[in-house]
Amino acid sequence: MDRLSALLEHNRAFTENREYEQFKTDRFPDKGLAVLACMDARLVELLPKAMGLKNGDAKLIKNAGALITHPWGSVMRSLIVAIYELRADEVCVVAHRDCGMRALNPNKILQHAMERGISEETIATLRAAGIDLDNWLKGFENVCDSVRHTVQTIRNHPLMPKDIPVHGLVIHPSTGRLEVIVDGYHCDIDPAL
Repeated sequence: MDRLSALLEHNRAFTENREYEQFKTDRFPDKGLAVLACMDARLVELLPKAMGLKNGDAKLIKNAGALITHPWGSVMRSLIVAIYELRADEVCVVAHRDCGMRALNPNKILQHAMERGISEETIATLRAAGIDLDNWLKGFENVCDSVRHTVQTIRNHPLMPKDIPVHGLVIHPSTGRLEVIVDGYHCDIDPAL
């Protein structure tokens, strides 16, 4: 059985057995949180449990590295929508130790893309069109600095209300231990970041 068929078979049983009833809630986060976290598979269940979150408690936004790479991209838009339309009143950025985005090598990714059938011409065309693939595919060297930078990007966004606390945390992907990098209640990040 392929993955999609297995997924759909599970879903059929899930809905027939009404297992969804335990997850019923509305669209507003009960704890008023919007959480930007890494998409790492180790955090799927660990992160909510480590933060004491259950279904309906938070708006959870996931991407590679818990990064905001562009102030007008979809991650920032999701945070703005969470605050203005969905009653979130605090933001937590949660990155993690041992992240695949640490020291990510754009050339290696592009090489893998070519091995999977993306032509050199396509990559050259993208570069010629002004797309900075190296910067777009770049990760970070230091997870704490990355969290500080993302928190600062959120705090400095022209549509972000100044009264919204933006916290920065790092979670250990095995133990779930949270480390505070930025306390959004007492924030003193260097504005130059």
